[in-house]
Amino acid sequence: QLQLVESGGGSVQPGGSLRLSCVVSGSTLSAYSIGWFRQFPGKEREGVACFRRADGNTYYAEVVDGRFTFSRDNAKDTVYLQMNHLKPEDTAVYYCAVSSQELPLIWRLQSYEYWGQGTQVIVSS
Repeated sequence: QLQLVESGGGSVQPGGSLRLSCVVSGSTLSAYSIGWFRQFPGKEREGVACFRRADGNTYYAEVVDGRFTFSRDNAKDTVYLQMNHLKPEDTAVYYCAVSSQELPLIWRLQSYEYWGQGTQVIVSS
C-alpha cells in the first residue's frame, strides 16, 4: 500500500516562495507518474504540475507555468514543488498523487490511485 505524505506548506507573503515535499513509501517512486494538485474551498481539485513517466515530461498548468517547478529525487522517493512568486490566488490545499497507469490522462483526478493528506499554503500580506 502506497502512502504519500506532503509537507512544506505554510504562510508566506505575496512574492515569496515555498517548497513542498511529498515522500512516497511502500513502493518505488520511479514506477509512477506523479501529480501535484490543489484545491480551493468549495472547488474540485485542479492539476498544478504533473510528471508523466511514459514520456519523462513534466506538464504545468498555465497559471503556474514559469513560477512553479516540479522535481523528484528517486533515491529518496520524494517529489518537490518549488513555488516562487507566489500570489494570493495560489492559496489552497496542495496534494500530491501517484498514478500507475501507463498513459494516464494527467489532469484527470481519476487517473491517480493514491493521494496524500494535503498541505495548506496561504499567501497573504
